[in-house]
Amino acid sequence: MRNNIQGGITSLLLILLLVGSLLYLLQPGMVFFPYRELSTTPTEWGMAFEDVSIETRDGTRLHGWYIPHPGSGRVLLFFHGNAGNISHRRESVEIFHRLGLNVFMIDYRGYGHSQGKPSEAGLYEDARAAWQYLTVERGIEEANIILFGRSLGAAVASNLASEVQPGAVILESAFSSARDMANVILPALSYLTILRFTFDTTEHLRGVTSPLLVLHSPEDDIVPFRLGEKVYRAASQPKRFVVIEGDHNSGFLRSQPHYEQALEQFISRYTADASLAGSERIP
Repeated sequence: MRNNIQGGITSLLLILLLVGSLLYLLQPGMVFFPYRELSTTPTEWGMAFEDVSIETRDGTRLHGWYIPHPGSGRVLLFFHGNAGNISHRRESVEIFHRLGLNVFMIDYRGYGHSQGKPSEAGLYEDARAAWQYLTVERGIEEANIILFGRSLGAAVASNLASEVQPGAVILESAFSSARDMANVILPALSYLTILRFTFDTTEHLRGVTSPLLVLHSPEDDIVPFRLGEKVYRAASQPKRFVVIEGDHNSGFLRSQPHYEQALEQFISRYTADASLAGSERIP
């Protein structure tokens, strides 16, 4: 009997070890869903744009689009989610264009026409390179840059915001950390493996002093609303939480015009085009 119990325990431990190892190996494929082919360009959206190529500190060449808005000195630096590429963000770009913003969006390494293979550290490097391009190569003032991150992009944006001083930060459908998401997706198995990613948005926000807008839907079918609330609680003032409606991927469209109005109010309150004569940043 004793040998049977010991044998059963040993078998169970081996199974748990196997499951944990398998989950460890599968994690990149569970987190990143890059699309290589660009399905469209801003020209087809009726917008002028510049093809941009930048290089990260580790030598990875990234591709992006700079979509200007005539007469505006403010730029929205857009970090997309874990699937697709920049060619799938037309509706968002149109919204920010209506709000009078230039938009700069990059594909992370391994996405679209960008080189390399995605990783957490790599995505953070990609964000730093995008910031360097705007502030150094284009000479845009930090106060005139708004960081925007949706879903996984919120973790990327918040990490960058903890290192620099943008005019404002907007996080949409954000999760609080990779650990919290693992507990949502695989509650019984998440502690059987070492997570290869942290993507700890709440920890990043502890070092952010820029004005923050968090948007989340109670109907989000991928990132629970409570995780968006946790992100908001971790941040310092000034901050605002806006409840939208709809699922994870289409909530910003279903929430119109409330969504766009909330963005406009936040941007108008906390940023001003410092490049224009006589203007000043709103405190």
